[in-house]
Amino acid sequence: MLKRKDLLGLKDITAEEIEEILSTASQMRKILDQNVKKTPHLQGKNVSLLFYENSTRTRTSFDTAGKIMGANTFSIAASTSSVSKGETLIDTGKNLDALLSDVIVLRHSMSGAPHLLAKNVSAGVINAGDGMNEHPTQALLDIYTMKEKFGDLKGLKVVIAGDIKHSRVARSNIWGLTKLGASVTVCAPKTLLPVGIEDMDVKVSCDLDECIVGANAVMGLRLQLERQQAGLFPSVAEYNAYYGINAARLNLADSDAVVMHPGPVNRGLELNSDVADCDQSYILRQVTNGVAVRMAVMFLLTRSKDKQI
Repeated sequence: MLKRKDLLGLKDITAEEIEEILSTASQMRKILDQNVKKTPHLQGKNVSLLFYENSTRTRTSFDTAGKIMGANTFSIAASTSSVSKGETLIDTGKNLDALLSDVIVLRHSMSGAPHLLAKNVSAGVINAGDGMNEHPTQALLDIYTMKEKFGDLKGLKVVIAGDIKHSRVARSNIWGLTKLGASVTVCAPKTLLPVGIEDMDVKVSCDLDECIVGANAVMGLRLQLERQQAGLFPSVAEYNAYYGINAARLNLADSDAVVMHPGPVNRGLELNSDVADCDQSYILRQVTNGVAVRMAVMFLLTRSKDKQI
């Protein structure tokens, strides 16, 4: 059983805790496969979705997960809440506590915001993405998808290509995958690689054609187009020529390799359509698995909290 009330990142979580979440997600996935739309796992619980940034997949995934398990879910956008009147994050959190929230799912543009909130509320806090820091549930659903396909992750060759420097998804995946024994290679132009990335126990490459050879899983990351205006790469066309995942490059990977992407996909940029829509693409599988993983996380955190009462 998880011994924490919050899921703030994968950097400070153990391999055993990750495995428990993945095992629970497997049970939740069976529920989804049976097309069960209502279970009692979170009956009587309140889940508040507090999003300071735009989101489609993550917010809807948490909302769907909560509703399937019988929770009352409340979606709060900062732009239409008292935040627009100057209310602080801590005050917002304390008000959600007073409104009997059991779980607060927070997405925020500032790194560390979920950690600050967690220290000031009794509700469980789940990080749904904080700045350029972490996005733990996205990484967990990515890891679950790989484990579902390949079984044991030890020795699995995973290539993550794209804007590593600004990607919270990449950071969480690196922490989680390496703890479970996978071999991770990050690939990007030098301008999109963070300083000190080598210290995260990953291989680093600027040559996608070279590092993709024999890969079991190839993950593209969304390229934030504002980076091009900032001069971090010359042009969209040149980026796609050197770092876009296309059919020819995918053929260099293992014959049973899967293609993944956290979404949304910029077609013709980080992934070409012939890859995004091919049989090896697990992108939509990731979306469904995201519901199962978020069901597992909310169930485990609320169960842990109930045990403490």
